Amino acid sequence: QVQLVESGGGLVQAGGSLTLSCAASGSIFFINTMGWYRQAPGKQRELVSTITRGGVTNYADSVKGRFTISRDNAKNTVNLQMDSLKPEDTALYYCNADINTGRFKFGNYWGQGTQVTVSS
Repeated sequence: QVQLVESGGGLVQAGGSLTLSCAASGSIFFINTMGWYRQAPGKQRELVSTITRGGVTNYADSVKGRFTISRDNAKNTVNLQMDSLKPEDTALYYCNADINTGRFKFGNYWGQGTQVTVSS
């Protein structure tokens, strides 16, 4: 059993900042890529940012220069620092991870989501 638990969402004014955190727990051998996705009402879920186990990062064009992803491999956590937030960043943010749970056992896991609301 593997769980991803997000925290840190909330309501913030435009231009403000929030930090999202995600902790993975359970039968984890090691975690490959971790990332954040978001889904706004009426829209498809979209990639926000990913980070490999070695620290290589990837960002959606819409958040480049404003969001920063980081992870702690020892703690199985990933964070998303979100600065200069805009109303269009409002969405349900999901943590995602590719996890090795044992010899030749891999899976892709999702958290339950944390709401980020940016007011204008």
